[in-house]
Amino acid sequence: MPHVLIVDDDSNTRDALIEITAAEGFTTAIAGSVREAQQQILRRRPDLVLVDIKLPDGSGMDIFKDVDVHATTQLILITGHASVETAVEALRLGASDYLTKPVNLRRLKALLSRVPRTSDLKEEIGALRGELRKLGRFGQMLGAAPVMQKLYNHIARVAPTEATVLLLGESGTGKELAARTTHDLSLRQRHPFLPVNCGAISPQLIESEIFGHEKGSFTGADRQHKGYFERANGGTLFLDEITEMPVELQVKLLRVLETGSFMRIGSNQELETDVRVIAASNRDPEDAIADGKLRLDLYHRLNVFPLVIPPLRERGTDIELLAQHFLEELNAAHGTGKILSRDALASLREYHWPGNVRELRNYIQRAYILSDQVIDAATLTPTSVSSPASAGMTLAIPVGTSLAEVDRKLIFATLELCGGVKKRAADILGISLKTLYNRLEEYGSEPGDGKERLSGGKELPAIEVPGMSGPPGDAPGGAYPAGVL
Repeated sequence: MPHVLIVDDDSNTRDALIEITAAEGFTTAIAGSVREAQQQILRRRPDLVLVDIKLPDGSGMDIFKDVDVHATTQLILITGHASVETAVEALRLGASDYLTKPVNLRRLKALLSRVPRTSDLKEEIGALRGELRKLGRFGQMLGAAPVMQKLYNHIARVAPTEATVLLLGESGTGKELAARTTHDLSLRQRHPFLPVNCGAISPQLIESEIFGHEKGSFTGADRQHKGYFERANGGTLFLDEITEMPVELQVKLLRVLETGSFMRIGSNQELETDVRVIAASNRDPEDAIADGKLRLDLYHRLNVFPLVIPPLRERGTDIELLAQHFLEELNAAHGTGKILSRDALASLREYHWPGNVRELRNYIQRAYILSDQVIDAATLTPTSVSSPASAGMTLAIPVGTSLAEVDRKLIFATLELCGGVKKRAADILGISLKTLYNRLEEYGSEPGDGKERLSGGKELPAIEVPGMSGPPGDAPGGAYPAGVL
């Protein structure tokens, strides 16, 4: 049976918690102070600790100064003063979650239900963590570079907690994989993992998709619809491109994160949900806040545990590792044995991969289709992998050009570079597809005047500024590489 330690100096609270935890199948031990709690932990290591943050001889967090049980024990703080600051501080200190007095019975039972009843789940989580020691594999993530090992360590630490995670990184770096791995390593792994791309849902429908609606609540609502928060109950909700969520909806999201309750559209009945939120963005949050795309209070609530996913160009030999992995998947799926030549691998290393892992996967798939048995550099040349041609294409920007005009010219030039494929252009520019469409709508047209085009892939003349030296793009009047925003 799982074992819980209840730490509170109020006997009435202790008695109530003992009754509830015993009914849920726990053995219990009690303590009224930090010192008593440390003694109880030495006698028997608990699976869960319910601890009042204010104790006669110190803070509830002081229990773990001399006794390290974070690796195997969940800590839930109990406080009489609820606030966002309290919650964030509790999670930063290592707590899995927190409860406010009077304790919500349904929420407590939900937390108790996630404590493993046998050692199987703990062993499974330990095995997944142990994959760090394998060559470049961690859950569903692949990569052996030092920057990835650091990321794995952080994921392994935050996954078993209830902390909200904010994933930051360029488009195509694998933020959804990182979110899914965090879920797989958590105690919620047997419950749903639902990914939601906030930039891919119409602003008119996103509230209904996330919170649900009642039948007849608006035109076309011919039946009741359960939203993502309702369907992900007990599990993890991954909100990708969070800065693309309408600002007015961000207020409602903040309320759910703070209270654990929401209402469907067209209803006045509050529903409770037990969902862990992982959010992601390829934009700098501070820039998004300055542009009015992200509420400051929501950012602080999401930014409990930020994780930065490194771009592929900073991962060294991971490029080869990933390329071989993608090729092995294709070989297994089609019963073939195609290989990458040495010159092909060398050309992959030399490319800067603006579209990151997603772009690499697409290139390997294309090369696989075009090749018979051996994939060489010549096969990759038409896609600009084996030569830095795309980096050499430049766009002349006269000194004194406004930033808005530079932005417009660069977007049009990158679209030209990508042959009009907007998804690829958005990946290179590091913006969402929705943002690219919004920019084009704002400009009122697509490339057509010829001024921003990269004619035939030839380098356009850069404007030289007297008294300035260095490579193009270093000086205000230099030439900016297409695709760099």
